[in-house]
Amino acid sequence: MPESIVIVTGGSRGIGAAACQSAAELGHTILVNYASNKAAADQVVADIEAAGGKAFAVQGDVRSEADILALFKACDDRGTLAGLVNNAGVVDMPCRVDEMTVERLSRMFEINLTGSFLCAREAVRRMSTRHGGKGGAIVNLSSAAAKLGAAAQYVDYAASKGAIDTFTVGLAREVADEGIRVNGIRPGIIDTEIHASGGQPERVAMIEASLPMKRAGTAGEVAKAIKWLLSDEASYTTGAILDVSGGRSILP
Repeated sequence: MPESIVIVTGGSRGIGAAACQSAAELGHTILVNYASNKAAADQVVADIEAAGGKAFAVQGDVRSEADILALFKACDDRGTLAGLVNNAGVVDMPCRVDEMTVERLSRMFEINLTGSFLCAREAVRRMSTRHGGKGGAIVNLSSAAAKLGAAAQYVDYAASKGAIDTFTVGLAREVADEGIRVNGIRPGIIDTEIHASGGQPERVAMIEASLPMKRAGTAGEVAKAIKWLLSDEASYTTGAILDVSGGRSILP
């Protein structure tokens, strides 16, 4: 019997790694996608297997359509797609809009937005009843920045995540009667490595006292919400965007 597979893009670290482990608890085989850190992805696989689950790692950069096609072929070779978590994303160094280069903008939108579109396209082609599929779930990772704007830090990142919100609602309506549920998660300040990749490894410590709950969230807390949206317990939930932000996204 073919394995039921959930693909998690950017699954080797942070929220992605936690999402892999949570989704595995639903009984799916997890395809742990990674861009470059094979050792980290292999560790996620090992952790899932040690807990009694099934997983395998596949390299692929979501900036590349060829890599995305290869990623989904690896899924097809192993089993049947049941879900997609569009988690792969990047931030960049703090920068005003009037200082941004076209290279920075291209990278930001190719990874955060176009990559999510292409992965969702391939997922719909496999899961939609219109294409002979059995249905499934897509969870898109947005950000509280989509509502807050990230002024003087990374408006481009916030804009890419605002587009993810719109994409989530539109795709959900498009495939609602084809057996696919599409939802989003807006994390707030989460204590992961992404802050260091944006040149601010100390960001959590600097701002957590100003957060409504006086602390950052954890990758595991976000992953639990992703797990619920992937599960049958969310069977009548589509087009929803869940804030997992400790109240931050409601600030003025």
